[in-house]
Amino acid sequence: MSTGSSIVARVFARVFRPFAKVEPEEAIGASVMTLTIFLILTAYYLLKTAREPLILLHGGAEVKSYASAGQSVLLLIAVPAYSALAKRVGRMKLLATVYLFFVSNLVLFAIFARAHANIGVAFYLWVGIFNMMAVSQVWSFAADIYTPEQGKRLFAILGIGGSTGAVAGSEIAKSLISLGPQGLMAGAAAILVLVVFCLAWVDRHVGSPRAQAGSPEEPLEAPQPDQGLAGEGVTEGTLSLFLRDKYLLLAGALTLLINWVNSNGEYLLDRTLLASLENSHATGVNPEKFVGAFKADYFGWVNIVGLLLQLFVVSRVFSKLGVRVALFFLPGVAFVGYSLLLAAPILSLIRIAKISENSLDYSIQKTSFQALFLVTSRVEKYVGKTAIETLIVRIGDVFSGGLVWVASLLSLSTSALAGINLCLVALWLVVIVAIGKEHRRRSEESEELMAAEPLPT
Repeated sequence: MSTGSSIVARVFARVFRPFAKVEPEEAIGASVMTLTIFLILTAYYLLKTAREPLILLHGGAEVKSYASAGQSVLLLIAVPAYSALAKRVGRMKLLATVYLFFVSNLVLFAIFARAHANIGVAFYLWVGIFNMMAVSQVWSFAADIYTPEQGKRLFAILGIGGSTGAVAGSEIAKSLISLGPQGLMAGAAAILVLVVFCLAWVDRHVGSPRAQAGSPEEPLEAPQPDQGLAGEGVTEGTLSLFLRDKYLLLAGALTLLINWVNSNGEYLLDRTLLASLENSHATGVNPEKFVGAFKADYFGWVNIVGLLLQLFVVSRVFSKLGVRVALFFLPGVAFVGYSLLLAAPILSLIRIAKISENSLDYSIQKTSFQALFLVTSRVEKYVGKTAIETLIVRIGDVFSGGLVWVASLLSLSTSALAGINLCLVALWLVVIVAIGKEHRRRSEESEELMAAEPLPT
């Protein structure tokens, strides 16, 4: 490292010091990775802003609801196609192909939007898939280039990029809204091109740690990030991978339960909000202003609390308590919140409960989940993790939609639904205990492999 680069690295390390311990030799790479995640979330919020008028004005709220379920069907095609690609190309080619494919899609969508074509449903479906796959890819890459010890320190920094990117994307979208959906799409496409350059730089300058040769169960003699997974002996399909991999099954179950509980909670919030609105009609409250003000305040608090947790709490929880303990924070808060709702299903309580739940989900929980994959093989990082964060997340939405349908059919009360969520949280805690045991075993075996490996001379 040159003298100039060394000075810059030390400066960056000091800037990060209030949030997490970053060594000078890690600082520049961690900065670029944080910037990359920031850019991806910024692009997503531009696209999220572009999709709303397209789907609502050309389909309506009902079509929007049905389209969410339709994403599950498309992912049944997208995930196997991605898995097949991962077997054939190396790490950087895989990432570049995925992101540039999204860029090409955005160019076409922008052309159709400018021509005033009816693309609302198609674009809504596409954004849902883009959101999950784009974010999952960059975190898989992060889990591939850092050791478990580095990840415990640096993932908190990387998560700051996501939290600030969400805030920045929302604000940038407000200033660009006059350009129309096609302008927002073009801006997001340009950002994604920059993302590819950032990933290429990190791939070249950071690479893979020598200890990340594979999972403890299937250690590889030498990681080969420039070759496809088939070149590392991986030939099985995604379903076969899950059926033989207990760790992936537990991670999938964890994700399904988290999303199921969270989606149920959002329904309870909306249901209680509408009930409160009906009770306010006599006072002459404007419904649109009432709901709009409530949601704006709600999302604002979620983003602010989530960002503060990411900045000042996540790294300290990881360093002092560890990843496995960090997984208990969200279900603990959710259990308390839904217990209160079971006793007193009122709007003020559910608002506080959901702000607490979502802010923890966006900070400690998501960072902890990404850290679980620091002790996995490349196929688990790129194929298994992507399937979990796309298809299984949407299955959670489908389960929640089914529960809502049953609740409407049977006229279940808010308290009854809160009780169902408490049962799901209890099952969630059981899964955390199981995945914690598997994570501990893998971590110990990984440390043994590192200790047995001779240091380079």
